[in-house]
Amino acid sequence: MNFHGKTIVITGTSSGIGAETARLLRQQGARVIGVDRNDPMITLDGFVKADLSEQSTIDAAVKQLPERIDALCNVAGVPGTAPVDLVARVNFLGLRHLCQRVLERIPEGGSIVNISSILGAEWPQRLDIHKALGETPTYEAGLAFLAKHPVPQETCYQYFKEALIVWTLTQSQKWFLAKGVRMNCVAPGPVLTPILGDFVQMLGQERVQKDAHRMKRPALADEVAPVIAFLCSDASRWVSGINLPVDGGLASTYL
Repeated sequence: MNFHGKTIVITGTSSGIGAETARLLRQQGARVIGVDRNDPMITLDGFVKADLSEQSTIDAAVKQLPERIDALCNVAGVPGTAPVDLVARVNFLGLRHLCQRVLERIPEGGSIVNISSILGAEWPQRLDIHKALGETPTYEAGLAFLAKHPVPQETCYQYFKEALIVWTLTQSQKWFLAKGVRMNCVAPGPVLTPILGDFVQMLGQERVQKDAHRMKRPALADEVAPVIAFLCSDASRWVSGINLPVDGGLASTYL
């Protein structure tokens, strides 16, 4: 893959998958602009410090981004141990708002990659309500919808990853046909990142132990990054509207 001359914006570049994706893309020649609430720990070509949970701070961050963006990678996220409202804002509403704002700067042939999760696999069970949330036209309308349809704390992470998958799949073809911009999801299983412990707490030891035999080990962040890079590249120019598992085969064990 060759990213020379490409400008790529990555959220969540201060650790984990975001940092490894930024490192890889820079090695492949990309100009990488990071966005995170925490300062980066790696070399970047530009950095915007921003809280991605608020519409106003997202709008302010977008004003600092380049006029041309060849790809947007939405890696930033919070675990289900965070308050429901924060999970909703960062993992879905803020991510969607950033995509909507940046879309006009992405040229034909560009790409958006959203990080979902293997925990979003049960989206077909709640398809109608996820579609209804995805069809809310604005950030504020999304908040109003969620106020009328509250989400339980114990399942909020799964819920909003499901919603992200449904929105990505239903919105992707509209943008691909109208603007030539592709949008896809990457769905990691467990990954050795700083928030892995939060997921163990969120799911509970019983669920974690039950699933442990289904995989060799958790992924390393640099095993997920190349898949994100592929979906940013011209090599995937005819791939749009998919949710691609990167889980060491974990999803296949539920069949």
